[in-house]
Amino acid sequence: MVVQCTPADLDLSLVAVFAGWAMADEVQRRMVAERFGELRFNDGVVIQHVVAGPVSITAIAERMGVSQQAASKAVADLERRGVLTRRKSPEDARAWLVHLTEYGENAVRAARVHRADLDAELADDFGADRVAAAREVLAAVVTRFGAADAVRHRRVRPAH
Repeated sequence: MVVQCTPADLDLSLVAVFAGWAMADEVQRRMVAERFGELRFNDGVVIQHVVAGPVSITAIAERMGVSQQAASKAVADLERRGVLTRRKSPEDARAWLVHLTEYGENAVRAARVHRADLDAELADDFGADRVAAAREVLAAVVTRFGAADAVRHRRVRPAH
């Protein structure tokens, strides 16, 4: 038997998750239209560590809380898709650093623009004060449950 419900019937935790998914899906739809369709939301789990500048696979693995092999596999996948590249470290000829490619930098910029556009559209639809209040409440929830540090240090990853 299927139980019918509406978003308003759900607990806050579920509404927040589903709203996040809906907005992420909308950003993805816009990215596809802009020819960044091979990127997936979860790619950001790796990309977030390279946005500030080149970083080693070891550092990515540590920040993600995974093995070096798992981080290397994720980076290799993004390399194949033209988002990341590895270059020799200028300080240590034995070390390789992961960089965003020009395509990767353009994708990050595009995603930021699409998220900002979506925020502005929501403000137009629901009122800037309501959207700001929703952001404030959700940010406080992130802090209350100890995840603000992960956001601040770009160590956000999907729940296991």
